[in-house]
Amino acid sequence: MSLKCGIVGLPNVGKSTLFNALSNAGAESANFPFCTIDPNVGLVAVPDGRLTKLAGLANSVNVIPTTIEFVDIAGLVKGAAEGKGKGNAFLSHIREVDLIIHVVRCFDDDDIIHVEGDVNPERDIAIIEEELILKDLESVEKRVETLKKQSKSGDKAMKAQLEIADRLRQHLENGNSARTFEVSEEDKVAYKDLMLLSGKQVLYACNVAEAELESGNDFVETVKQIAAKHEDEVVMFCAKIEAEIAELDPDEKEMFLEELGLSSAGLDRLIHAAYKELGLITYFTVGPKEARAWTIRKGTKAPQAAGVIHTDFERGFIRAETIAYEDYEKYESEKAAKEAGRMRQEGKEYVVDDGDVMLFRFNV
Repeated sequence: MSLKCGIVGLPNVGKSTLFNALSNAGAESANFPFCTIDPNVGLVAVPDGRLTKLAGLANSVNVIPTTIEFVDIAGLVKGAAEGKGKGNAFLSHIREVDLIIHVVRCFDDDDIIHVEGDVNPERDIAIIEEELILKDLESVEKRVETLKKQSKSGDKAMKAQLEIADRLRQHLENGNSARTFEVSEEDKVAYKDLMLLSGKQVLYACNVAEAELESGNDFVETVKQIAAKHEDEVVMFCAKIEAEIAELDPDEKEMFLEELGLSSAGLDRLIHAAYKELGLITYFTVGPKEARAWTIRKGTKAPQAAGVIHTDFERGFIRAETIAYEDYEKYESEKAAKEAGRMRQEGKEYVVDDGDVMLFRFNV
């Protein structure tokens, strides 16, 4: 499955620096607003030590990690929903992402311009949220007008959809996000195709100074309090350090992190937090030719997991020969794990676990 994350925030909070570190795609970064005009896109491998271990045990020729697509969306400003700072174009890019990564500046530096004049995470987050809500309100108002015309025929289904859309319009007018609008999944048909911006899940990325990378600060605590309202994830990173790490080879990276007293890079934590926020897990296919990681949603059953590889696998699914990662690592090969009775034959109702090593049997 393809996962796309949109990096948003005010100008000069570290979005493009973060994107560069994530993808080494060379997105332009400079100390002035609207440096990023067209969205930069980068495909980033998901770090997973389990895949490396499995590939080594199976002597796999190729190692293929699962990936996340990151979209660097230009800095938004107050009035973006009305078109200020090319805001309308920037906001449209957010519709296509699965998860919003909201970069928040959580450090003071007189040398780096803040578009609002000072550092205030609560205000900065509110500005972005307000612009998303205003853009959604524009979309919902158009939907309400369309449904009014369609419901004139007396169609009960259209009238029901109009009632829901109109309630949503009022909800947004009161400054509330689409995420807090309570409605059944069945009733979401009234506006589901609008892909509302304020209805998307959010992961907060707090850009802090190097000295506060471990301890955090009051700015970060403010962000955590805001994130807790929706049980959103919060990750701290230092854009400057991540940019330096991105230039290092794996051994140098490990040494650099040790010197800083960190167990992992902020970008690695960010990627794993994105997985958690979206309820995603990884399973593996392993052999001498290739070791590969596959992304699925938590709760996915074996046939649908097989379908991620190819639709024929799902359509003709017979069973899944499955070994838990821990067992594969312990016995050091598929053959040894099977001989130890640790390979399971799972059927159509099996719910795949994170880390499962799977071989699918199917009819063509």
